[in-house]
Amino acid sequence: MQDIHITGGAMTPFGRHPGVLAPELAQQAILKAMDDAGITKDEIQAIYCANVLGGMILGQLIVRDLGFAGIPVYNVENACASGATGVHLARHALLAQQYDTVLVFGIEQLTALGGGTIPLQRNDHKTELYAKAGMVLPAVYAMRGTRFLHERDATPADLAAVAVKNRHNGSLNEYAQQRTETTVEEVLASRMIADPLTLLQCCPSQVDGAAAVVLSTRPGKKQKPVKVLSSVVVSGIREEADDDILDAEITARAARQAYEQAGLGPQDVNVVELHDAFTIAELLYYEALGLAPRGEAVPLLRSGATRLGGRVPVNPSGGLLAKGHPLGATGVAQMVELMWHLQGRAGARQVAGARIGLAQCTGGGIAGVDHAASSVHLLGV
Repeated sequence: MQDIHITGGAMTPFGRHPGVLAPELAQQAILKAMDDAGITKDEIQAIYCANVLGGMILGQLIVRDLGFAGIPVYNVENACASGATGVHLARHALLAQQYDTVLVFGIEQLTALGGGTIPLQRNDHKTELYAKAGMVLPAVYAMRGTRFLHERDATPADLAAVAVKNRHNGSLNEYAQQRTETTVEEVLASRMIADPLTLLQCCPSQVDGAAAVVLSTRPGKKQKPVKVLSSVVVSGIREEADDDILDAEITARAARQAYEQAGLGPQDVNVVELHDAFTIAELLYYEALGLAPRGEAVPLLRSGATRLGGRVPVNPSGGLLAKGHPLGATGVAQMVELMWHLQGRAGARQVAGARIGLAQCTGGGIAGVDHAASSVHLLGV
């Protein structure tokens, strides 16, 4: 199979950007990614724009003023997995030799929504019924957290420890929205959102940001090329009444396919960026990704293996809990973070000797399925 390279990437700081429109944020990331790759706009043959809530033809609106000469622009929406899905589709086009160099970017401006939880699917009566009954995403993850504490040898302090780890990592990341460290006591004392999840165990909902990568069948001109070793996107399977809510089946299925596609296993991974929208999610994904056997997520966390300097650091960027979660940008930003680590450019949070990185992103709250979509990518040098 032909090698697909990430030849350059960039992102904006995640946070509040008053007075800056979404197109301006996206354009900043796009131009920096092109410069990082050492290419001009004339070398880009197609563009993939990932966004969830920005409206129609946002990609064309964003690139209109950048001088691209009528090349195809694809707008991709797949909830929180939109950015990762954009990379997945772009890779397919490169493998099919439709193009040899493309740009993928993600953008979201959540501050424009005015706060509150992320809106769920509005075209489904069952999902609307669940939402009216209080089954918004924080409540769903709180149920998983409650079950986790009941079934596993775990305490609320273990959930809080995930936030402590990731906020520490975020303090080292100039692109993160939350750059202050915290303690287990502070996390547990923060305002209750949905028991057992407190405020500091939930990713910020007021955040804007953009990220971009250049993908090519040609090695990079300026930076050490990073290969996309595997790329998988799957959809959720209808749940039955007796399904285990701690199973994270959709992510486990995507991970199995990604490992098989790359000819690798969990033991080969050196650094992970995963979808920690809530603290309990990170623990569940340790097991779904094969980083820990079933029932062993808490021992893995307590051992320090997933901290910076540990065997397999998870969310060195600070993850969604600290870096923030501008929906369409998240999956692309994970790729940029991994690219920096694999190239030795991650600064104070650098994972030493990283050669294989894993990015995992889920998306979509629909009644009756685990998630609407899940993506797993393996990158390597």
